[in-house]
Amino acid sequence: MTSRLNSLPLRSRLALLVAVAVAVAVAACSLAAWLLVREQLVDSLDDALHANRVPDSRLIDLVRAGQCRAVPEEERLDTPNPFDSTVQLVDRDGDSCMAFGERPLPVSAADVAVARGERAEALHTVTAGGEEYRVLTTPLRGTDAAVTVARPMAEIDQSLDTLALVLGLVAATGVLGAAGAGVLLARAGLRPVDRLTDAVEHVARTEDLAVRIPVEGDDEIARLSRSFNAMTAALATSRDLQQQLTADAGHELRTPLTSLRTNIDLLVRSEQAGRPLPPEDRRELLESVRAQIGELASLIGDLQELSRPDAAPAGGPVEIVGLHETAERAVERARLRGSDITITRDLAPWYVRAEPAALERAVVNLLDNAVKFSPPGGTIDVRLDGSTGTLRVRDRGPGIPEDELPYVFDRFWRSPSARSLPGSGLGLSIVARTVRRSGGEIALHPAPGGGTEAVLRLPGAPAPPPDPPP
Repeated sequence: MTSRLNSLPLRSRLALLVAVAVAVAVAACSLAAWLLVREQLVDSLDDALHANRVPDSRLIDLVRAGQCRAVPEEERLDTPNPFDSTVQLVDRDGDSCMAFGERPLPVSAADVAVARGERAEALHTVTAGGEEYRVLTTPLRGTDAAVTVARPMAEIDQSLDTLALVLGLVAATGVLGAAGAGVLLARAGLRPVDRLTDAVEHVARTEDLAVRIPVEGDDEIARLSRSFNAMTAALATSRDLQQQLTADAGHELRTPLTSLRTNIDLLVRSEQAGRPLPPEDRRELLESVRAQIGELASLIGDLQELSRPDAAPAGGPVEIVGLHETAERAVERARLRGSDITITRDLAPWYVRAEPAALERAVVNLLDNAVKFSPPGGTIDVRLDGSTGTLRVRDRGPGIPEDELPYVFDRFWRSPSARSLPGSGLGLSIVARTVRRSGGEIALHPAPGGGTEAVLRLPGAPAPPPDPPP
């Protein structure tokens, strides 16, 4: 049943659910009305039984005379029974005789209790000859008997049948009307969903991420439309960034690949022509090939790093890392790359939550950038403030012009004065990405007296957190 319901269109399901809900509500109201009317009619019949009783004097005479028989037709004018009720006498032993009527009624224990004086009256329903009767039994004064007055329930059944027919017609009309209203409401309510469906199908068919859905109101459909518009905008931005990254990567890879191919072609032609290159030239050519291969490997590693989503871990799980220890290792590596550069350091303890490998690579990139732009014999200052967690790397190179500072963290961006130097323009982008992922911030600005100062701030503490108890 559930699978069959789920196979129906959403409009049909909504209309069906509305019709079922209205049908249940109408059925409940109709049943309550029928039961209430039936109760009122039964109460009215009970009142009639109490109000229209055969006089006790005539019945007492019958009992005293020992005439337990029906009142003859010619004597009924003297013993009025205006509603033509069935009247029956019941003694304390449970025996009964008819006074009025032709169909004897079964005697219940309640009727006998009234005859014995144990109850004031008995009011109940009995069945005789396939017909239901409403029975009222009261004591017959001055005797050890009781009188039972009964009226057929058919008097109210006809009214109840008519009421049931009317309520059924009203319920059927209500259900049909609710189904029609449900179809109209579903069609009107799902019109925004149709627009959203058309837009999704258009995007799937054409890959056109510029499509937008008009948003009206502030209901759930409007929220869904806004979410869809935000999703397509994010996808469009992601695709643009992907295309830009591919184009920039292709541009950056072309130069080392062209140089590498040229050098290899020279080596191949010299071997094919049988005229080997001079040993010195051959050694320089091989050194150039090795440097270009290293540059390609570094560029590919940077591209792999930047291609990962921001939420994906780059260097392993997040740990408590000593930023001062990471900076110490980065300083040692930078000294190997710039042997004629003096690096001074003042590193106070500072512990942060970060990916160890990614954080070390970011600090190394900052120092490599400072080494690359430092003049021969220059000095680089590395300072880590133990109260704020601020790492400062200051070089004494040519500095960065003010108009170029907004672009230093963009992918593949390189200053015009630095395009002749080795590098891909991705180092600072990786630094910014790693710092953002660790909840910190990074900035470059001109240093007093010349050069550039990089300021890196990461949230943390001057001491590691205590180990959890075993």
